Amino acid sequence: MFLTFCKIGAFTLGGGYAMLPIMEREVVDRHHWLTHEEFLDVLAVAQSMPGLFAINMASHIGIRHSGVKSGIICSLGVAFPSIVAILLIAMFFQVFKDNIYVEKIFLGIRPAVVALIASPCFSMARAAHLTLSNIWIPIVCCLLITCFDVSPVWIILAAIIAGFLWGRRRSAKKKNNFDKD
Repeated sequence: MFLTFCKIGAFTLGGGYAMLPIMEREVVDRHHWLTHEEFLDVLAVAQSMPGLFAINMASHIGIRHSGVKSGIICSLGVAFPSIVAILLIAMFFQVFKDNIYVEKIFLGIRPAVVALIASPCFSMARAAHLTLSNIWIPIVCCLLITCFDVSPVWIILAAIIAGFLWGRRRSAKKKNNFDKD
């Protein structure tokens, strides 16, 4: 598990969300440590927890698969490449900070990072069963956050309340229909 998460951490640029396609492929498809549904559950929990997203994902996957020790091992694995990279950059930063080639490499990497972040959005949309009737919800949330600087915390709280109320309404409706029969 350490080596798998080390590989995930080493070959992911752009942060936690960019690593989701690689993490899902390794954890769900290749090693079968979690099902796709369990992976999405871990994703939801990791998003709602404070701290680094990649560490949250790794620790939850490890714990879910085989306990606390595995959670620690997975967390260390995903963090290890970043720690090494930061140490190397800190040691040699002055040498290449103004290097035109390094600057161009990072300019080339940026579009790929956007694609890596967008890819799990489409997977999550399929898993969340987004349709033409409910696609407006993530669009409105995105607009509120990006255009109107609404804190994601308020969006999440509103979603929790709306989901709870919607669930109660559906339960009451089903109960009423059952009572009529």
